[in-house]
Amino acid sequence: MDGDVSSDDIARIEERIEQLHEQVARCRKLSFAAKLLIAAGGVWLLLTLLWLVPYLPSLTFGALAAAIGGIVLLGSNSTTWSELEAALAASQAMRDEWIGQKDMRLIGGQRTLH
Repeated sequence: MDGDVSSDDIARIEERIEQLHEQVARCRKLSFAAKLLIAAGGVWLLLTLLWLVPYLPSLTFGALAAAIGGIVLLGSNSTTWSELEAALAASQAMRDEWIGQKDMRLIGGQRTLH
């Protein structure tokens, strides 16, 4: 920027940071759900192979679909999560830079900021 950073600009970047935090939290939940799908599908397939549950083609294919779908979801989500983390770090760095550029004055004449 050219050095003229307004409070509105900082407020907008703060809002963007909050949105990115929410999206990262959503990615965390999706990651958990994907891992749960992989585990559930794998356990069901293992139980079927060990003859601990009866073989039913529809349930076996459902378990296989859950495991594969969980793997795909986990891979896609991890890419999105990485991109969001990078955008969040860049936004926070920009915010810190903008706040550093602001001409802040001390209230009460104190020089320490404790």
